[in-house]
Amino acid sequence: MGSAKKSTAAARKARIEEMRRAEQSRERRNRILTIGAAVVVVAGLVVGSVVLVQSQSDDDSTAADGKGKGKGHFVTGSDGVKTWKGTLGRNHVTKTVSYPMEPPVGGDHNQVWMNCNGDVYTKAIGTMNAVHSLEHGAVWVTYTSAAKKADVDALAAKVKKTPYTLMSPDDKQKDPIMLSAWGHQRTVTGASDPNVDKFFEKFVQGEQTPEPGAACTGGLGQ
Repeated sequence: MGSAKKSTAAARKARIEEMRRAEQSRERRNRILTIGAAVVVVAGLVVGSVVLVQSQSDDDSTAADGKGKGKGHFVTGSDGVKTWKGTLGRNHVTKTVSYPMEPPVGGDHNQVWMNCNGDVYTKAIGTMNAVHSLEHGAVWVTYTSAAKKADVDALAAKVKKTPYTLMSPDDKQKDPIMLSAWGHQRTVTGASDPNVDKFFEKFVQGEQTPEPGAACTGGLGQ
């Protein structure tokens, strides 16, 4: 059984590394394409302005209620993981979204994601950007000032070596340490809690990911 576990972990690590290499290749290709596309963009500004105004209007209407289409409720499983039962919008919006849970596990969000390639932020980050990271398959580790420094340091070390993860403080959440993925969330007692590894193994680029393989770099940093 131990051998099978190691094999699964190795396969998962290889898949994430392959995604990272593909992402780096995609970024290089995008830089080249951007240079050529700049000419086309300038030429199309006049026509594009009409589309932009309409697009902006659509964005505002999707966020008009400020709730990010997040109707539903959490259901806690036997493993302690809470799963959101209901709708989670995926629109890119400009208005501030008021999420029905803290930290949010999905919903309408900013068009720019927070970098989540093992990024550790020491200050609170924009939730609308972090939700976009969750859409890309990231796991978000959050903590309050009540969390022990040793746990925060140990979790930061784990995040730094794990692609598709990010970490930041969040004093608005109810528990000292929480883990979030798209549509899923749980509380853990500390860095040594075995549920930390279980959550990472299941949800880092897990089956819940709306956009598997999407970039976790080239977004917003702190």
